[in-house]
Amino acid sequence: MNLAAATNESLAEMSNVLIYSAMAVYTLAFLAHIAEWVLGSRSKVGRTAAALTAPSAGRTEARVRQGGQATAVLDRPKVVTRSASGARDVPDGPGAAGGDEKGDLYGRIAVSLTTLGFLVQAAGVVARALSVQRAPWGNMYEFSITFSTVAVGAYLGFLLAKKNVRWMGLLLVTTVLLDLGVATTWLYTESDQLVPALHSYWLWIHVSTAIFCGAVFYLGAVATLLYLFRDAYENKVADGGTPSGFARSVLERLPAAATLDKFAYRVNAAVFPLWTFTIIAGAIWAGDAWGRYWGWDAKEVWSFITWVAYAAYLHARATAGWKGRKAAYVALIAFACWLFNYYGVNMFVNSLHSYAGV
Repeated sequence: MNLAAATNESLAEMSNVLIYSAMAVYTLAFLAHIAEWVLGSRSKVGRTAAALTAPSAGRTEARVRQGGQATAVLDRPKVVTRSASGARDVPDGPGAAGGDEKGDLYGRIAVSLTTLGFLVQAAGVVARALSVQRAPWGNMYEFSITFSTVAVGAYLGFLLAKKNVRWMGLLLVTTVLLDLGVATTWLYTESDQLVPALHSYWLWIHVSTAIFCGAVFYLGAVATLLYLFRDAYENKVADGGTPSGFARSVLERLPAAATLDKFAYRVNAAVFPLWTFTIIAGAIWAGDAWGRYWGWDAKEVWSFITWVAYAAYLHARATAGWKGRKAAYVALIAFACWLFNYYGVNMFVNSLHSYAGV
């Protein structure tokens, strides 16, 4: 074995160690997020329920004395932007920590551990790339570890931009652990070179954009799913119902349904043009590799189906009768199409895109 081969093997082994180390750190982050939810104060959360049942007139009236007479003074009406049809003027919940200092401390620890896990995992992806001297997404294992790295990076990017998305941390870390567990257990593939068709700069362009789009679509799907739960909770409270203990301890801490809906819409709308570019880039690459731009291959078909589904979601958001929950269902169907395009097509359908194996 020559020196270069020994170096590549060492880098591949280092990549495996780093990925397993990242899983260990994410596990600690998972426990810290659990502690944030469990130990965070619930006493301050009840203000959300009170706000739901209070009259929403959009203005307040104060009585002041002027010249010995009581005069009604009206504040400027509050402008409320509703992202979904029928949305209410409801304040966001206090977050997983519930406004408690102890809960907030565990939340900050969880974010710090998530950041450390991200750095370790990113190092593992880079080591994998160096071991094969190519882009680290030539098979499902490499795609999976890169996908979850980008998803965590996008989440941390929102936090760095001062966006209130820490409520997503527990679900995100749980998903990352599941993704890495599946990747290391069932999808692991030894480092190897790619088939000739993949030796192109389009690998960096097409696959990297596909991974980024999937990661952001995932964040949008999480927000959409939580929106459905939170919206059902708000409807129940507004109708005079009594929420369950789970709703009082968990859902009341989340952002308002309108906030979750708006976040999901914005991230999906922002990344949709990039997904369009991904499909176009794939078609150009197919023309270079196989001599045709479109051949109705399974991966191509499901990429287009995913595009149509997200286009339908964006169109539904612009249609009055389809805003809110109906549009949210379309968004979840669209993300399910993306998931099947990745897992289902690669594992259960014969496709030209299965050349790299699992």
